[in-house]
Amino acid sequence: MAETLDVVDMIPNRYEPKRKFRFILAIEGLDSYLAKSAARPQRVFEEITIDWINSKRYLAGKHEFQPLQIELYDPIAPSGAQQVEEWLRLNFESVSGRSGYADFYKRDMQLKLLDPIGTTVELWELKGCWPKDVNYNELAYDNNDAAWVTLSIRFDNCVLQY
Repeated sequence: MAETLDVVDMIPNRYEPKRKFRFILAIEGLDSYLAKSAARPQRVFEEITIDWINSKRYLAGKHEFQPLQIELYDPIAPSGAQQVEEWLRLNFESVSGRSGYADFYKRDMQLKLLDPIGTTVELWELKGCWPKDVNYNELAYDNNDAAWVTLSIRFDNCVLQY
């Protein structure tokens, strides 16, 4: 005979989901409180096709991390746009046309997800980060939103520590 479970038995008593708004973004040279939003890393695998008679088999090829999208608030002081520009100038100085060494502009980054009391429960460590795309976004007289900067961060590797 089938057993009927009580609803209380099906729901874990100690369940606490991770929340999207509990995170800290730590990048050298950028103040952590500027973070408006951040994506977690995304990995894509190339697909290898092996043809055999009338069928195909598929294998995983090389992986590639997709650029990480982050948004930063742009306060008056200290200016978020100025902090981003200082990072960009390490890669390319628009006044002189001089490029920089990767060792100068690549930085490490941490993305920490927090529990309700502020303990880190998920830690992503990203290595070799640099701004691939920067957008200072539009301004509008009919909008009350705060100004922000959107960055697409390219990185070499990342590790989910826990």
